[in-house]
Amino acid sequence: MIREVITYPNKLLRTKSKDVEKFDEELHTLLDDMYETMINQNGVGLAAIQVAIPLNVLVINLPNEEDIQDKADLIEAINPVITHKDGVQVFIEGCLSVPGFNEEVKRAQHIIVEYYNRFGEKQTMECEDFLAVAWQHEMEHLEGHLFIENLSIIKRKKFEKEWKKKLKNNN
Repeated sequence: MIREVITYPNKLLRTKSKDVEKFDEELHTLLDDMYETMINQNGVGLAAIQVAIPLNVLVINLPNEEDIQDKADLIEAINPVITHKDGVQVFIEGCLSVPGFNEEVKRAQHIIVEYYNRFGEKQTMECEDFLAVAWQHEMEHLEGHLFIENLSIIKRKKFEKEWKKKLKNNN
């Protein structure tokens, strides 16, 4: 089922998500719905809080070499924790909760993440480049943060001004 993606400035996006304690059918439904929602919105990642569920759950599905999001490559992460990060990279990011806005963000180049899959089995993933960006971006959501908070003061002010204008024009 495709769920509604909440958008900035919705206060729920500022909520710190809670750890999942039960790896059950309800969690599996949430994961399936998040995947469908992300694909429907042309996203590469989605945190549960973006569909108004404050749980430490995220999905990531990057396009492959043929630019296809193969479900076989889907990452479903429950209660993820970054255990190591190093290096620096700058990437132009966007967000389903801040539609139509993209900006350069500085992130770690290389990370190691520990998380659980939908069955409660512990996983470890080492990654870099775009996949590392996606992980860091989605995990910020779980902490109640958005990528726009990483912008310089000048870029942030410019964003706020443009965003207010956009919201006013849409109403």
